[in-house]
Amino acid sequence: MSRSKSAIQEPTVISDFKEITKMRLSLSVVFSSLAGYLLGVDVIDLKVLVLLAFGGYFMVGASNAFNQIIEKDLDALMDRTKNRPIPSGRMPVNTAFIIASIFTLLGIIILYTINKQTAMFGAISIFLYTCVYTPLKTKTPISVFVGAIPGAIPFMLGWVAATDNFGIEPGTLFALQFFWQFPHFWAIGWFLFEDYKKGGFFMLPTGKQDRGTAVQVIMYTIWTIIVSIIPVFGFTGELKLSVVAAVIVFLCGLFMLHYAVRLFREMTEKAARQLMLVSVSYITLIQIVYVIDKFIR
Repeated sequence: MSRSKSAIQEPTVISDFKEITKMRLSLSVVFSSLAGYLLGVDVIDLKVLVLLAFGGYFMVGASNAFNQIIEKDLDALMDRTKNRPIPSGRMPVNTAFIIASIFTLLGIIILYTINKQTAMFGAISIFLYTCVYTPLKTKTPISVFVGAIPGAIPFMLGWVAATDNFGIEPGTLFALQFFWQFPHFWAIGWFLFEDYKKGGFFMLPTGKQDRGTAVQVIMYTIWTIIVSIIPVFGFTGELKLSVVAAVIVFLCGLFMLHYAVRLFREMTEKAARQLMLVSVSYITLIQIVYVIDKFIR
């Protein structure tokens, strides 16, 4: 009996741990960091690569855990989040806080072993996400702007880990992921509008599913496309892009823009969901193209 019980409980504990740290999101952020590292490094150091992966995962996991502690009462109001470990009662707040604290310490220590700047930017991302972005979500749509800053740090963080230097190159990587987050999060805010409203979250720039929001989605998608091809013009130091890669990146951007325009035309939750899915594919593809281009150029 006890064996069958533990067999049932074990996946629950594991799945709750994945949920409190948002494992899938954390792994996608780690992917961004590793792509940034590969772009910045001359000779790949597997030890640094592994440290960056674990350090990045701990930092993002900590941010997500702190976020769920702060928003536990609001999460209980929304269908999307009411079954999370804390609002459902499966995980005590104290347990989540211990996990978040341990992850923060481990993340900063591991990133510090790479270099001080990497640890500093990691710490800044946790602070902004937890102490600024999370409280602002229920007060103003500007929260998306604030949240885009820690969200854009990972791609840049990889370059800083590789070079111990912050300049035009990691700044460009930061700008690319920064602008991309607006159409991405506004698409999510659009198709989850009613659910977010239950929790009192203001995610859309106009506060409504209207033409004003759709126009801004298009504008920020265009900014994303522009920033993504800037390295081909040679303005970004060691961050370079071949003409062929720039064309591929540009075409990927036009594909995403097509779905942004579709949202403007159709104004539906289905169109917003499609844009969100395309935006995830877009940022992943862009990072892969950048890395492949560097190593075959």
